[in-house]
Amino acid sequence: MTDQTPISREDRVEKLKGVGSQRKRVEDARFTQGKGNYVDDIKLPGMLFGDFVRSPYAHARIKAIHTEEALKVPGVLAVLTAADLAPLGLHWMPTLAGDKQMVLADGKVLYQGQEVAFVVATDRYAAADGIEAVEVDYEELPVVVDPFKALAPDAPVLREDLEGKMTGAHGPRKHHNHIFTWEQGDKDATEAVLAGADVVAEEMVYYHRTHPCPLEPCGCVASMDKVNGKLTLYGTFQAPHAIRTVVSLISGIEEHNIRVISPDIGGGFGNKVGAYPGYVCSVVASIVTGKPVKWVEDRMDNLMTTAFARDYWMKGKIAATKEGKITGLWCHVTADHGGFDACADPTKFPAGFFNICTGSYDIPTAYLAVDGVYTNKAPGGVAYRCSFRVTEAAYFIERMIEILAIELDMDAAELRRINFIRADQFPYHSALGWEYDSGDYHTAWDKALKAVDYEGLRREQAERVEAFKRGETRKLLGIGLTHFTEIVGAGPVKNCDILGLGMFDSCEIRIHPTGSAIARLGTISQGQGHATTFAQILATEIGLPADSITVEEGDTDTAPYGLGTYGSRSTPVAGAATAMAGRKIRAKAQMIAAYLLEVHDDDLEWDVDRFVVKGAPERFKTMKEIAFASYNQAIPGLEPGLEAVSYYDPPNMTYPFGAYICVMEIDVDTGVHEIRQFYALDDCGTRINPMIIEGQVHGGLTEALAIAMGQEIAYDELGNVKTGTLMDFFVPTAWETPHYTTDHTTTPSPHHPIGAKGVGESPNVGGVPAFSNAVHDAFRAFGLRQSHMPHDHWRIWKIANGLGLHG
Repeated sequence: MTDQTPISREDRVEKLKGVGSQRKRVEDARFTQGKGNYVDDIKLPGMLFGDFVRSPYAHARIKAIHTEEALKVPGVLAVLTAADLAPLGLHWMPTLAGDKQMVLADGKVLYQGQEVAFVVATDRYAAADGIEAVEVDYEELPVVVDPFKALAPDAPVLREDLEGKMTGAHGPRKHHNHIFTWEQGDKDATEAVLAGADVVAEEMVYYHRTHPCPLEPCGCVASMDKVNGKLTLYGTFQAPHAIRTVVSLISGIEEHNIRVISPDIGGGFGNKVGAYPGYVCSVVASIVTGKPVKWVEDRMDNLMTTAFARDYWMKGKIAATKEGKITGLWCHVTADHGGFDACADPTKFPAGFFNICTGSYDIPTAYLAVDGVYTNKAPGGVAYRCSFRVTEAAYFIERMIEILAIELDMDAAELRRINFIRADQFPYHSALGWEYDSGDYHTAWDKALKAVDYEGLRREQAERVEAFKRGETRKLLGIGLTHFTEIVGAGPVKNCDILGLGMFDSCEIRIHPTGSAIARLGTISQGQGHATTFAQILATEIGLPADSITVEEGDTDTAPYGLGTYGSRSTPVAGAATAMAGRKIRAKAQMIAAYLLEVHDDDLEWDVDRFVVKGAPERFKTMKEIAFASYNQAIPGLEPGLEAVSYYDPPNMTYPFGAYICVMEIDVDTGVHEIRQFYALDDCGTRINPMIIEGQVHGGLTEALAIAMGQEIAYDELGNVKTGTLMDFFVPTAWETPHYTTDHTTTPSPHHPIGAKGVGESPNVGGVPAFSNAVHDAFRAFGLRQSHMPHDHWRIWKIANGLGLHG
């Protein structure tokens, strides 16, 4: 029996700070004191600086690049062009989508801001002067920024390297600017349902091009040690191990000779998943000069050229009975991918997980087709705080539900209710191929409607319309409803990979003799609080206080191989790996405890932070005691130490969901909106840290507000980016951000080790349609059916004007 002062079970649970505890973020201490370590903080001896000459044109042939004057600029050491990279085979690089992309412009440019030459200098000022001294002779070519026009028979050939090739990475190409066609579902059956339906609502829904715009732009520092042949690459990488593999494939350097380090990252939101020309050029420049080379883009470069998000034209048809029961869904998407297909999607899903577009609804028959198209825009297509095009899918179905409600002259809340997947239908197999793990949509929906007094809001809205018609007010009331189901946790290796790398994740745990622990993971936090929450998972699993557990990420020399952090996969995949590694630790600890207590393994039971002899709770060994014993007791059949590693390949994705309601007042004369109330109910399964969940929801909703109400990457007909600075690209401040009311239900995932589903992406997925639906709902009584985001003040004013409300 252990001799120690008795402590209650409740006190032991409190001390542990495990799953469910509102533990404060341990990361914040250094950030609030200005002690963060970002890429631009890295300073190495003899470090050089690189920057790009970028194209002012969206489509042009390069006749000549003159570098002579640039090389005369004091401090400029080298100017790299495609001609310099070509002998090394580095002038093109693979994209995550199976396409290839120019590192530096090879013969022509395909979008404004494309990288043409890389200037290497002793400091940033010399690099900037060198860029100005490089002269490029361009021959302008016809520009296409409309994906529908890009598919016209007489459209210019954009990708001349693919000319004549009618098969791409994802199958047949039907036009020289066509990338792929991806289909899911039963086309014939769906068209038959549409043909025989009582009611069919049809609409074009556009989700505009936007951008993650992280606070810290992309950057890297490449340092090649020619003596030992090792390359160290620091960078803003959301998937450091994948970047290491890509760099090895491109450069030919053995992967074990490459060390990739992701230091603190100032926001990612999908923007930092892919590989950019700056990474490749920095590595080449370091190899050539023998010195470290830093590249950090500026804000305009980031907005113009790093991976965009969305830009989906979604043509929908939804069929229903006269009573509102949905019988079929048809969708065709025209996806604008820009100059290269550089989307960060799993290989088998060239349009991401868009086939979650049936949403929360029991739709028996559905068909989806997506056509990818090249245009003269920047490439990308990242999961901007969503899981692989799920935000577009959620926006599509939630708009189609609203349009069907108009067609049926039915309350949109009731239309949703009668079509929800029932709790007893889970696991639910959707018509487009997914197996939803668990859910209770009706309970969440009823809770949300009651919380906002939905019936009272509808009465107030009707009264407001009548008052408006009488001239007593100029403000309308909109009630934006959304019930979304997300798919996250990519993913099962059987159907999810990027560049052939299965999307498992990992955790390695080492318990020290004194009872502290270190956990290393293949993920990398960009503000999600991994050091806090992963320690909580481990605390619950192995019985050591979370405060005694250190979490390390982002260094490929120390962390086990993992696929990184994006698409809300950290908790569903890496969190599961953490729990499973912890259980391996606990299983060995049980054998050690049994030996120490001189009982059989089966005679012990786990109790918070210790193993207790069944029926004799006074006989126990704490995890801290077991840890010390593992290093100093010779236990027959057991190796010394207490360590474990887990590579977790999930059996299925997870399916968090939520019910969001936005109450918005709109002044028809100015287009100015005021969000009176925003209620967000999330169900993310087991809740690891409620405080961090609330912070994630607040942040995601604010990004959703930005997207729905003003954030846009807009182009003119010549391919010029019109929103390339923060003067034009809307990033909300505290002034624009409304108050959010958060709530939850809990429906654990049956296949996840701790039942967690993930929540980081949910508020963006559900928030955008809630804000947008509120705008549409405000004008529904006056005949508005559909308008395109973003709903800035000018566009809202135009809606009112088009409906004759300014008369």
